[in-house]
Amino acid sequence: MNNALFISPEAPYPLAGGGAMRSASLLNWLARHYAVDMIAFSEPHLPAGLVRRLHVVDLPPHAHHTLARAARNAGRLMRRVPPLMDRFAGFGSQIAAATRGQRYDLAVVEHFWCAPYWEQAAAVSDATILDLHNVESVLHARCAQAARGPQAWVYRAFQNICRNLEEKWLPRFTYLLAASETDAELLRTISPGSHILVYPNAIPLAPAPPRHEEDAIVFSGNLEYHPNVSAVRYFREQIWPELRARWPGLVWRLIGKNPQAVAKIAAGDPRIELVGPVDDAVLELARAKVAIVPLLAGSGTRVKIIEAWAAGVPVVSTSLGAEGLPAQAGKHLLLADDAAAFREAVSRLLASPALRDGIGRAGRYLFECEFTWEAAWKNLHFLYPANMERSDALRD
Repeated sequence: MNNALFISPEAPYPLAGGGAMRSASLLNWLARHYAVDMIAFSEPHLPAGLVRRLHVVDLPPHAHHTLARAARNAGRLMRRVPPLMDRFAGFGSQIAAATRGQRYDLAVVEHFWCAPYWEQAAAVSDATILDLHNVESVLHARCAQAARGPQAWVYRAFQNICRNLEEKWLPRFTYLLAASETDAELLRTISPGSHILVYPNAIPLAPAPPRHEEDAIVFSGNLEYHPNVSAVRYFREQIWPELRARWPGLVWRLIGKNPQAVAKIAAGDPRIELVGPVDDAVLELARAKVAIVPLLAGSGTRVKIIEAWAAGVPVVSTSLGAEGLPAQAGKHLLLADDAAAFREAVSRLLASPALRDGIGRAGRYLFECEFTWEAAWKNLHFLYPANMERSDALRD
């Protein structure tokens, strides 16, 4: 029996949010070909039988209010450690104890945040894989560009810290997984000697949901993730006022976990609906006429666009929001990079059922071809046990 180790700071279940969805897709592929031992940092509520052994690290809670976060980040800047790498640090002895006496054909570490656990993974594995949901230094750089004042300086400092740590840790892994060819090119500039492979974000295939359109536009995602917060603020301040005046019956829905993070931004307008988390994002998206992705920062690829395509809902996005996706502007989505163009693109779709239908259908077709789990799994052929054995022989 071939064995694999899977270390994930983010619970892959329930299937809510881009990070969880990506981790779950990789874990499900591994479970089809390996006996998987998993180390998680919170109870993942996995489907029965998905893994052989599960060890949950006892991650202590911490305060989420603004003052506590500011104090933590000040300390992190002084110690030169990024926020999430700091959050998940210090559990090497637990991971070593959980894997003692085991031997794995491969170990997968999810997120750059846990890259330092390469030391524990490499000690018990023939090959190590780091799944990079984002390029963290690039993410912080873009957040700095979208931020103002001291916050921009903080992001710039974390950009430099992340870049130094990427140069330290990325070359140690046997393989790096990138979410797109765009990210892979960025990684090649950071770690030119690494073996970098593209594993796209994807979601499970399900039948196209019924499209009972309501007079609504929708934004989805983890609503405390900084790129999503800045996107909501940008849309609220620069796009939504004129759009709501032009379309008197239109409502704007915000769906996703941690809605409290954007509650103040949405406050005071009864036509902004703070829906919060939902059981099925694709079904919820299918109720809207247009999905909006007004992102000003980010890295990786946006699962929110893939979910909208799965729902058959037309998308308006910034170019950065659609980065890394093989989408043709005007066919699979509309692109708009300033507030006036974004308003006009949304209005074009609201005014034309035929245009909404055509772009929605094209997006659904692209999803079925390239962004289901089964389609993404084709990129993992090099990880089949027989192929891993051949790679071992070549390395020997």
